[in-house]
Amino acid sequence: WTWRKAGKECAMTEAVRPAAKWFERKFEFTFPIEQYPNLCMRLRGTPPRMEELLGDLLRETLIRKTDEKWSIQEHAGHLLDLEAVWKTRVEDFIVGSKQLTAADLSNRMTNQANHNAREVSEILKRFRKERLQFLELLETIDPNTLRRTLLHPRLQQPMRLVDHLVFVTEHDDHHLVRMWELAKG
Repeated sequence: WTWRKAGKECAMTEAVRPAAKWFERKFEFTFPIEQYPNLCMRLRGTPPRMEELLGDLLRETLIRKTDEKWSIQEHAGHLLDLEAVWKTRVEDFIVGSKQLTAADLSNRMTNQANHNAREVSEILKRFRKERLQFLELLETIDPNTLRRTLLHPRLQQPMRLVDHLVFVTEHDDHHLVRMWELAKG
């Protein structure tokens, strides 16, 4: 298939499959600690990428649900909803908790938030604000905190702070890809 937006064309070949389901993903946390600034830059890039992706879409496209799954706008709202979890987990590293705070795997917050009733601009603005606050927290990190390891509750794998940030960036990208797939119709 091919998807066009603002005169640009992106093609997906038959050899590339749709994004794997998030809970089926496996992670190898071998990312070098020295890549911390790069991860922060990827995190900083999510709000403008999402704004570009959603900015020109019609409201009916943004809120259209397929097979009772989340709409594009609900995926965007989900990213906003999880900012508090990511921040709490960074705080877990800072205080030296034994394990990372668990996320609500049922996604109750997103399912009950009624993101489709909002204006997409409100979701995008709030996401940008929350993400910038998250990045401000990351700027305060003591270098020793980067080496601290905590257990991820769902994956049952130890994670360093950089691994957590890889996890967050991959989660962002997972939902951006899903939004992109829904936008192409």
